[in-house]
Amino acid sequence: MGVTGELCSVIAATTFDTLGADCVRRVKQAIKDGIAVAIAGAGELPVKLLAAHVRAQGGASQASVWGHGFRTSTVHAAYVNGVATHVLDFEPMWLPPTHAVSPTLPVALALAEYHGHPGLEVIAAVAKGMEIQGRIQFAGDQFEPERLRFHPPGVAGVMGAAVAAAHLLGLDTSRLAHALGIAASRAGALLANIGSMTKATHCGYAAASGLDAALLASRGFTANAAIFEAPRGFVATFFPERFDAERLLAYGRPFRVVDPGLAIKRFPSQFATHWAISAALDARERVRDPGAIERVVITAPVMSYIDRPRPETGLDGKFSFQYTAAAALLDGRVGIDSFTDRRRFSRDMEALLGKIELRQDPSIPGDWRGMHVTVEVAMRDGSRHVASCRGPKGAWGQAELTDAEHEVKLRDCLRRGLDRKSLGTLLALLDRFEDLPPAQVKRMVTMLARRRRRAV
Repeated sequence: MGVTGELCSVIAATTFDTLGADCVRRVKQAIKDGIAVAIAGAGELPVKLLAAHVRAQGGASQASVWGHGFRTSTVHAAYVNGVATHVLDFEPMWLPPTHAVSPTLPVALALAEYHGHPGLEVIAAVAKGMEIQGRIQFAGDQFEPERLRFHPPGVAGVMGAAVAAAHLLGLDTSRLAHALGIAASRAGALLANIGSMTKATHCGYAAASGLDAALLASRGFTANAAIFEAPRGFVATFFPERFDAERLLAYGRPFRVVDPGLAIKRFPSQFATHWAISAALDARERVRDPGAIERVVITAPVMSYIDRPRPETGLDGKFSFQYTAAAALLDGRVGIDSFTDRRRFSRDMEALLGKIELRQDPSIPGDWRGMHVTVEVAMRDGSRHVASCRGPKGAWGQAELTDAEHEVKLRDCLRRGLDRKSLGTLLALLDRFEDLPPAQVKRMVTMLARRRRRAV
């Protein structure tokens, strides 16, 4: 049996009962976080445009488009909801880097809504879909963002979506192998689109394409059933320099969501900027008047794609060391509203961006397990304030966010789309998600589908 066959056997044998309590707990945390950021993200312009586009195409009334009040096919619902989950750059982060929630959770909930699945099967589907993404990145040794040649969710994500869908569709080992073979031909995402609306579609398209692949396989559609080891196959195309098949075949031993775990984001921006934000917030506590800042020096690893001294939009600012540090220094906080065009082009932001220097030091590791960022603030009165961050709270090697701290984020996101009563009901359902029968899962998804309301 080859790598793909052996992997598919392990995946097919994985059930809710084999996950373990720690895995279930972390997957539930990821599901809560993904739903919350998707509800907040549903009101963003890229999602509004995509929802209108999908609605105009028509489609069977199978699954809900969250926050937009209409239903479409499971594939198109997963597409829009996947984009909504990622558009704020606020979903949980993985090591090696990828976005494993947005390609899987929308798929599992679309199928659960259409076919009727209990909460524990949704958890199992999401766990299995996230695990294959983590294993692919780990096997490819994709730890340093600067070395990436493609955006990971566009490659690993489509395989994760196929695995999540295969679980709920009940695909056997053979059809799962074909689903992965089909999905592999849909893989790909260009890093050049980071900072644009298209970046979020990498995750949504992965969700839709992986689901479509599994649906085709369920009908008997075929592909190369040895896609991982095949010449010119998945590994040879996307990981030609190195790929450790043993790491891939260690699927679930342990689950990557448990070790090394996921990082819950505290700020809605590219994860490396969280080091700069954390250091800047520390320095900000000693800066009485941000208007009196004369100069700021940020010392960071070499990460060329986060060197954006003058972001073109607020969205582009999510991928800028300079902008995120400036927002932290000016406002003493960084949140969803920090990345509007209005905030980006405000007078004080324009002034401070012109005073920031980014020094990229090649001696600082670019791996999130070892990197550090220092922010030095010089004031007009001659005083200096220096702060460093070796890892934001919630990152690997740092203290995990408490449930109470996480709930603050969940409520802040959910209030942007739900009224207070619905918000409380949703959180209560998510707390006991593994106990929900199919009817209550459908009820929960129906809540997500309601048209957005104004934030309170």
